[in-house]
Amino acid sequence: MCGIAGAVSFMADMRDEMKICENIQKALLRRGPDQRGIVLTQNAALIHTRLAVIDINGGRQPMKFSEGEHSYIIVYNGEIYNTCEVRKSLEGFFDFETTSDTEVVLKAYVKWGAECVNKLNGIFAFAIWDEYDRKLFLARDRIGVKPLFYWLGNDKLVFASEIGALLQHPDVPHEIDEYSAAELILMAPGRTPGCGVIKDIYEVKPGHCGFYSADGLSLYEYWRLKAYKLNQSFEETAETVRELLLDSIKRQLISDVPVCTFLSGGLDSSLISSVACDEMKKQGKILDTFSVDYRDNDKYFQKSHFQPNSDPEYIRCMEDYLGSKHHWVIVDTPELVDALTDAVDARGLPGMADVDASLLIFCREIKKYGTVALSGECADELFGGYPWYRDEDIRMTDGFPWAQSTDYRSRFMCDQYRSKLDCHDYVYSAYRKTADYAMKLDDDTPVDSRMREMTQLNFHWFMQTLLDRKDRMSMYSGLEVRVPFCDYRLAEYLYNVRWTYKDFEGREKGLLREAMKDWLPEKVLHRKKSPYPKTHNPNFLAAVTERLGEILTEKDSVLTELVKREELEKLLRHEEYVQWYGQLMNLPQTIAFFIQLDHWLKTFKITLR
Repeated sequence: MCGIAGAVSFMADMRDEMKICENIQKALLRRGPDQRGIVLTQNAALIHTRLAVIDINGGRQPMKFSEGEHSYIIVYNGEIYNTCEVRKSLEGFFDFETTSDTEVVLKAYVKWGAECVNKLNGIFAFAIWDEYDRKLFLARDRIGVKPLFYWLGNDKLVFASEIGALLQHPDVPHEIDEYSAAELILMAPGRTPGCGVIKDIYEVKPGHCGFYSADGLSLYEYWRLKAYKLNQSFEETAETVRELLLDSIKRQLISDVPVCTFLSGGLDSSLISSVACDEMKKQGKILDTFSVDYRDNDKYFQKSHFQPNSDPEYIRCMEDYLGSKHHWVIVDTPELVDALTDAVDARGLPGMADVDASLLIFCREIKKYGTVALSGECADELFGGYPWYRDEDIRMTDGFPWAQSTDYRSRFMCDQYRSKLDCHDYVYSAYRKTADYAMKLDDDTPVDSRMREMTQLNFHWFMQTLLDRKDRMSMYSGLEVRVPFCDYRLAEYLYNVRWTYKDFEGREKGLLREAMKDWLPEKVLHRKKSPYPKTHNPNFLAAVTERLGEILTEKDSVLTELVKREELEKLLRHEEYVQWYGQLMNLPQTIAFFIQLDHWLKTFKITLR
């Protein structure tokens, strides 16, 4: 995994922009602490920071290749899990100088052009400059695991893995407008697909690629979830799921550096850890597993509909079952509050408050032991594990199921921006556009039709928020986290599996449990879903209340230009307990979010337009 960036202009001489490129590169060093490189040509600057995982000596970037009159340069961030197959299909046309997947991606583009993306199974964001034809190819993986942002001016395109790196370029403005305010206050921590929140900053959408040339920028969709008729029995479906998931996990264990796993004691991370442990044992190795918990959580934990039990007893069960070398990371309130601002620096935006901050701390500790980890994100989106898939009332609600708080949120927006927007229409239109995009079949049952919409909504919104979180919080410490459930083959298949199969025996992710029942102890196999752990210590609410109160005493606060002071003061009085973003963000997290928003406005020198 790496950080990539660059700029292309057909008017300015990019060879004069070394200092600018070095500043951009510095902003990406946490993503790639092992190696760095910059290549400047007349029209293009390509920037790279490398986290070395495959072919540590041979995979340096930017990587160049020449064929005839053509010269190509790539900067690439990601992992290709079918590298061997793609390389084999190219060996009749090219010699290979390294064993890196970077060289395979570059030569795949030389051979197939833009069609190369359809040959790749992996997580990636990359840019290839064709010096002869003077055009830049940009591509992002199908599901959107790896990030790729850009800014387009009158005669320049600037791109980068992170928003903070883009803002290092002097041409890129730091402004927000009413639409930015809508994203920050009505949508956050989610984002409208393709939106970079800051004015004129965008993101290449998942499953998109395209070219920038003297004719301008042209991006198009090369992959989406498609509906097709699936005529299989439940037993055949379970077998297909088992084959796809096992293949995905095993492919993602390939690395030239040690691999470990996250282990929460839940179904998804436990399955991945079990398969990984089995593969490690075949090599005579012991798997390292990692769990996070909070100081005094056992004292303050309270059962809820969304979190019926805590993790430790299930983690210990898996630790005994696997025989892994297990590590605990215990987070205390003071470091959690301090990490709120680090999480903003990592994400480039205010995010999921302590849910982000705790993951950042967790990944920082894991990095002391290794460089690559596997995690269980995205199983709930694909297998229908969330409550909003299963509760009929929530499922049929006409709006984002995890964000039914537009009335509440809109109260916080300053009059300057609120007067220019219809807040409800902004949110509902985004919801409706995504739901209507879901591809369906004429003979879908009403439930299956709605489930396709729910999958599309989760795919484009909730899942992207979690993938943003996982990429930025991990890469902030130079830790590569892979997500086997995000294999596009699994996503394509499950989009067409009927709901009655996914809901096998009336259990959330019943299909997954049945398909993988031989890989887990009974206690974990039948555990009710529990979300990512968060602190239940009342000290956290007290600490963030004090911190936001201090911010409100500051003079000339940009925060109170964007957000109504009286609503923030009401928030500090703890008068209302309204979910900001489903069960993940309640009162403490809402207060923490505004601490993050304040830090973001200051640190990124944001101005209001």
